[in-house]
Amino acid sequence: MNEMLILVDDQDQAIGVGEKMQVHRQGLLHRAFSVFVFDTQGRWLLQRRADGKYHSGGLWSNSCCGHPREGEATDAAARRRLREEMGFECELRHVARITYRLDVSDGLVEHEYDHVFVGRYDGRPQPDPAEASDWAWKPLPELWDALAGQPQEFSRWLRHIAEQTGRAEFERWQSLATR
Repeated sequence: MNEMLILVDDQDQAIGVGEKMQVHRQGLLHRAFSVFVFDTQGRWLLQRRADGKYHSGGLWSNSCCGHPREGEATDAAARRRLREEMGFECELRHVARITYRLDVSDGLVEHEYDHVFVGRYDGRPQPDPAEASDWAWKPLPELWDALAGQPQEFSRWLRHIAEQTGRAEFERWQSLATR
């Protein structure tokens, strides 16, 4: 069964649905979410996307990301995908909304109205190997240096979110998740 994405206007009002690959080929604006998980030491949980992903395989990215299903609340979808991709659950807090349009690879475009969630977790992730081939906890200064020094190692959306929001906002998200 093809995954259907929720198409939205620039105010995040649903205007229809579309098949996932077609939406990405046409660059249609759709609802999405990005999850950033921290441990109590304030380190960021990154995942390396599995090589077999339909785009951006092998790149480091945020803890989890995805799309809500039609009729599914965005926060519930974020918790579902965190469990499916990284094998754990934690409380998530909605902290931002970001809209972007990025060419990701092979003619595919991520044009997303992205809901950003943060959470705290101190266990050991158990990622689904079809979703994530590796994971790492990174202190923010180390992550920020890597994003600047080796940007090609990271997903386009993680780089864009970092550039668009800035280090101070990343620090605020970290603070919200770890208190």
